[in-house]
Amino acid sequence: MLAASSAPARTAALPPSQSGQASVLTNPPATPTTTNNLTRVHDPSSLVRCGDEYWCFSTGVGVLSRRSKDQVHWTAGPPVFPTIPSWVQEVAPGHKGHFWAPDVIRLRNRYLLYYSVSTWGKNTSAIALAINPTLNPDDARFHWTDEGIVVRSRATNDFNAIDPSVCLDRDGRLWLAFGSFWSGIKMVELDPATGKRTAEDSPIFAVANYPQIEAPALVVGPEYYYLFINWGWCCRGLESTYSILVGRSRQITGPFLDAEGRDLLDGGGYPLLESAGRFVGPGHAAVFSDGTLSLLSYHFYDGQRRGAPTLAVRRLSWDTNNWPMAGEMISPTAGNP
Repeated sequence: MLAASSAPARTAALPPSQSGQASVLTNPPATPTTTNNLTRVHDPSSLVRCGDEYWCFSTGVGVLSRRSKDQVHWTAGPPVFPTIPSWVQEVAPGHKGHFWAPDVIRLRNRYLLYYSVSTWGKNTSAIALAINPTLNPDDARFHWTDEGIVVRSRATNDFNAIDPSVCLDRDGRLWLAFGSFWSGIKMVELDPATGKRTAEDSPIFAVANYPQIEAPALVVGPEYYYLFINWGWCCRGLESTYSILVGRSRQITGPFLDAEGRDLLDGGGYPLLESAGRFVGPGHAAVFSDGTLSLLSYHFYDGQRRGAPTLAVRRLSWDTNNWPMAGEMISPTAGNP
């Protein structure tokens, strides 16, 4: 999610809030009943399963959700927040509940959803956490509990606390990668019991940098840890220049190197996806894996729909050198445009 001081606007400037108290969102999204609801998906989270359904969350008013049983046909689910948490106004005065770039993980029989609070062009931002025992809105237990701020950046910081990506490592330790522009992509350890930082002053690791970088995705692969990143400009429709690159490391905190041994901190990056045909500006990659199936999700600006941000889901495989490969397109398909 772009929020650099030299970046173009993602959304129009938001009017000041009337109050610092929690308030009803001014434009809560509707819940369409039609399938094939792939458009208007920007900054998709990793996919996650709940029962027999896959869920994906994305940027939007209240944090948008989509659900699918086959990864092909998607319908809109309920927004995460029907009201704006009261603390949001202190971080971003005038915020109207348009939350950016969520990510989600199932951990200890509950779902942890991380989301971004920010204002275009500023790094006065925060990544916060909401928890739910289920994603099924028909389950009596369904309820999102907002746990507040996990990590925050202020104007005095050299990083921007948006674009969360959460990952459980092979030792059961929980990590959060994040960042957009400024000094690049950062990482911090979380407590699996709370979903929050292990301590307020716990170390923040620098893992990738580039003049136009954001949207990290931290992934456990077959032999390495992988860090997917975006270079370029998003949010310009068919003029967007996003591309997805990746580096890998034996340690989850890096260094992450590309196939030529270049560190992502020094501008390295192994190319995975770039614009091709109708698929303009692919970005905000995430990986779902259940041991037998790996899926790559991301958004693109659709050349067949005047640049509308659209969800894509593909199979993900690994070459003989353990580099990721974007495989068969699952969604959209010719019959599910």
